[in-house]
Amino acid sequence: MTDPAATAENLQNLASLKVERAGHVAEVTLLGPSKGNAMGPDFWRELPLVFRSLDDDPDVRAIVLTGSGAHFSYGLDLPAMLPGWSEYLAGDAQAGPRTKFLAEIRRLQESVGAVAATRKPVIAAVSGWCIGGGVDVIAAADIRLASADAKFSVREVKVAIVADLGSLQRLAGIIGEGHLRELAFTGRDIDAARAEKIGLVNDVYPDQDAVLAAARELANEIAANPPLVVQGVKDVLSVSTEQRVEAGLRYVSAWNAAFLPSKDLGEAVQAFMERRAPQFRGE
Repeated sequence: MTDPAATAENLQNLASLKVERAGHVAEVTLLGPSKGNAMGPDFWRELPLVFRSLDDDPDVRAIVLTGSGAHFSYGLDLPAMLPGWSEYLAGDAQAGPRTKFLAEIRRLQESVGAVAATRKPVIAAVSGWCIGGGVDVIAAADIRLASADAKFSVREVKVAIVADLGSLQRLAGIIGEGHLRELAFTGRDIDAARAEKIGLVNDVYPDQDAVLAAARELANEIAANPPLVVQGVKDVLSVSTEQRVEAGLRYVSAWNAAFLPSKDLGEAVQAFMERRAPQFRGE
């Protein structure tokens, strides 16, 4: 049996996440430290540690996932992550660097996958922006709730990247192929009303306090049920979905390891740094 003290120790001194408990409900809050809770190296290292620890804790029966401040997450922290990827993204990168990049993509996929893999139901409470990697993470949750000011974007196409951390695999079963293709091809932003209409979120609440209160109430309602039965329900619901997701993640990781380095990606990064519109040439 897991030692609760050891589990608690794993959740101390986190840089990007905060974990709190209330009864049988754990609350995980994104902290940044980058603006808008952007997801840098600390986040990708700590996310699986947190969710695996909570999965091992028999006292935790449901999990609320939310963001600190006004926004859930701006997504991948490009300035923090790109320097470590320079070897992989060079236009002349050979098999060695590309193989390392494949492993890096799969490491990030496993971080998000830890949210989906936990046996405890996960409820995402989203306010403000939820972009790119933020959508990957909430797609791995079981239930999504939003405040009226929430905005969502599968934005990777805007920076010359094929989304590879789960949105393209998990959202089809949540919002349907047509809506997913529209969001992924355009990279456009949608508001909470549209997100509710297409089924990305279950319900919309007036503000951040209201959505967080609703998520906590729902988590406590779930936690009041027989925990092993709830976990069994999640396991049964997830079995076919996660098999399909795993196959899709393996394919996209290989695709990006082979094709992600491009002149368009370099242009996207340069335009991001210079705060201008990119000019893509299909190169």
